[in-house]
Amino acid sequence: MERHSFSFEIKEGKVGDFLKIFGSNWDSVRAEIKESGVTNFSLWNCDTFFFGYYESGDKEPSTSKILGPVLDTLEDLIKWKSDFEKGMALMYEDFGIVREDKSMIRHRVFMTHLLKGDTAEYKRRHDELASARTSVTKGPDSNFSIWNAGDFIFGYDEIDTSMEHEMTAEEKESTIRWEKHMLDIMEWITDDVDWITDMHHSHVKRIAYINEGIKFESVPLSNPN
Repeated sequence: MERHSFSFEIKEGKVGDFLKIFGSNWDSVRAEIKESGVTNFSLWNCDTFFFGYYESGDKEPSTSKILGPVLDTLEDLIKWKSDFEKGMALMYEDFGIVREDKSMIRHRVFMTHLLKGDTAEYKRRHDELASARTSVTKGPDSNFSIWNAGDFIFGYDEIDTSMEHEMTAEEKESTIRWEKHMLDIMEWITDDVDWITDMHHSHVKRIAYINEGIKFESVPLSNPN
């Protein structure tokens, strides 16, 4: 299985227009996704930023093919963060044990901005995390990956809700220490660490979702009004 991602920004004041156009063309996009052999597709939004994630098997569809039915229509609204042919650079992964059954999965998707565009330092710190792992992560986090496009970072995580637990004091302390450590090179777009910083950011929203498994399904697009 190959993992793919893409990201773009919608021009200020045009998010509603994007959602309206994308929603009216959703059946065509969905058909293209299914035809391309793509699975586990999702599209996420926070403020003017959008992040897409999908998986494929033997075929290697490009983002331009998947979004082909709407790209021409949206050309004047979109500012691409990633190269839609090459996708984004994988900065970190902890895939663990990937759950094929997504019925017990909730997602955590996050977005941050690198203050000085220092992708090398961001990756170095996460490479240290990866090298410290001594075994395969069994849960609740699964299929976790972090991607880079320019000065922006996008994270994707599937969380098995049957294995979730309240953070212990040690886990909470470790999380706070790590997040404060990262704040010297990045700032948050989403609200993931507002509980630590007392700042206010927007919550990420899932705009569309398709999972080709037992059944082919999608969730409704957000109301653009």
